[in-house]
Amino acid sequence: MRIAHVLPLAGVSYLALASVLLAQAADQPAVTVLDPITLVANGQENVEATGGAVVTAEDIEALQPADVSELFARESAVTVSGGAGPSKRIHVFGIEQSKLAVSVDGVPQAVTSWHHTGSNVIDPAFLKSVEVEAGAAAADTGFAAAAGAVRFETVGAHDLLQDGRTMGGRAALSYGSNGRGASGSLAGYGVHKGFDWFVMAYGASGKDYKSGAGAVVPGTEPASRGLLAKLGYEVENHRFELSYERSEDEADRVIKMNMDLNHDPSVYPLRVTRDTLSFRYTTTAPTDLWDPELQFYISDNGYWRPNYAPGRTNGDMDLDARSKGGVIKNRFTLGPGTITAGIDFARKDFRVDNYGDAATALPQVKTIESTQIGAFAQGRFEFDSGIDLSTGLRVDHHRYTDWKGATFTDTGASVNGTLSYRVTEGAEVFVGASRTWLGFDYGEYGLLHARNAAFMTDPAFAPATAKNVKAGVNLSQDNWTGTMTFFDTRLEGLGTYDTTAGFLRNGGKARSRGVTLNGAYSWGSGRVGASFTKARLTRDGDTALADGGTLMPIGNVAALYVDQDIPSWNMKVGATVEWAGKLEDAYMTANGYKAHPSYTVVNAYAEWTPPSTPNLSLRLGVDNLLDEEYYERSSYIERDMGSRYVYPVYAPGRTVTLGLKLNF
Repeated sequence: MRIAHVLPLAGVSYLALASVLLAQAADQPAVTVLDPITLVANGQENVEATGGAVVTAEDIEALQPADVSELFARESAVTVSGGAGPSKRIHVFGIEQSKLAVSVDGVPQAVTSWHHTGSNVIDPAFLKSVEVEAGAAAADTGFAAAAGAVRFETVGAHDLLQDGRTMGGRAALSYGSNGRGASGSLAGYGVHKGFDWFVMAYGASGKDYKSGAGAVVPGTEPASRGLLAKLGYEVENHRFELSYERSEDEADRVIKMNMDLNHDPSVYPLRVTRDTLSFRYTTTAPTDLWDPELQFYISDNGYWRPNYAPGRTNGDMDLDARSKGGVIKNRFTLGPGTITAGIDFARKDFRVDNYGDAATALPQVKTIESTQIGAFAQGRFEFDSGIDLSTGLRVDHHRYTDWKGATFTDTGASVNGTLSYRVTEGAEVFVGASRTWLGFDYGEYGLLHARNAAFMTDPAFAPATAKNVKAGVNLSQDNWTGTMTFFDTRLEGLGTYDTTAGFLRNGGKARSRGVTLNGAYSWGSGRVGASFTKARLTRDGDTALADGGTLMPIGNVAALYVDQDIPSWNMKVGATVEWAGKLEDAYMTANGYKAHPSYTVVNAYAEWTPPSTPNLSLRLGVDNLLDEEYYERSSYIERDMGSRYVYPVYAPGRTVTLGLKLNF
């Protein structure tokens, strides 16, 4: 291992040791006993117990993430591509999030429109927590959960109100070097009689950042805006909640945001938006036979590129994804566990308005329609014998209508099961499997922007499927926990836009398999944790190539973190180390791809609360402390394509951020 990699690891180890000593030197605070890791807890799967990841409110408070890369910095199972905010794509075990059931406050999110755009995710400023369920997902997770689920949960009035108060607010401001610029948020919330409300606005503005080598990375300026509003009402054991969320990013971006093509610095106007309106009903007095949830939503995702290189046939592009749907379900408590049963449904409309400068030569507007309705039941049981069981079934009907009016319909079933056994009080083994019917996978519909009038859906187009297997062990003792999970995810029949054949057709077989490990230790006033993931990704038996699609090779990745409270100084300190090993393969080399170099990145922070103003906190954060030149693991890598040369989009170099937060 190179000295440059040893030093940051040793530094964080020293910080962890120093934190332990500080904790012991303090007034001997009580040791925090971590909850045992079990498969089923309070009627729901523990996603960490089976190889998934959880970003808690405590994690978000410590990280203060500016984007999704920072949000998942401590989770080796989740990798994010680099570049501007709208270009970031989330991968779980190397599988892009469009192949997982992604939701924000229960509302399903649109698929990724185009492999040069990012995944549809909410701004971290609004988040309360995130759960990443990897592999075999439950039947009530949602339709087409091929490789698991990602559940984002936003904050609300009851999360932020201080004890004994009926109204409150929060203001946050920060300014950062290296292009990060200024960002801020303002929230107001309260309760009155049966009502509760929450309103929060967020914005960021900056400049293009520089890489660790000092080179300006064009089209990367922060330019996000967001609004989140919630209104709840409780009366006679009933709760109703209406919420609205809007996000927007508008700035000049390079045409392919997640790659550096031929070192071309040209930028063009781009606007990316999302609007979501949802309504939810629950009961505040559930019984064994009556614990319902109803939710209905409408959402719109837009991608607008209005003025790209006049005269180019692949010029202006306007993508739009609109959806509406809902879920109606009830949870029954029966003996040793619960059964959740219900129906969900969705109607999705996709529109591609392309070739704005050549509308007479090629069709300008293409549309896709998708309608799904499903019924599901998921049982979760904890037995006195030490056995936990989660198993379920769902049946879905799917209709897909392409841009030429051709309609495809089919019905399929999905089944899942995860079984665990507590060998001793602190040790548990588990095994899980699922077979998921995905319906007709139309993939990255934005690729239609470059297809001519003859392009069509293969008449033999068939539904896609997924298979998941995982097994592992969970260990816990007093104030430490650990998990090890072996995973194997297989996808078959995903949609691929074959330009040679002139079809949207079924692709071959895709696979991600490997192992992930997680561990954590707490000593009351602090904690330390680590995670490691080793994954091999293949397409039809060959190594998956870093082409920005559904699969991205990740190899070996790890994260190490530490957080420490210093009560005598009213301070919190912490650090995160992100590491990725070198990744090279003969198949990658034969296709013109360079090797993924190894990197080690250190991020650190310190937060101080003035004793005289307990509602105010000041924070100093340093990202990429050692000014490493690197690009994130699931990014494009350097590739010689003959007439074109692809370079990676490098991540920001050292960035110092000073922020303050005030609760009032």
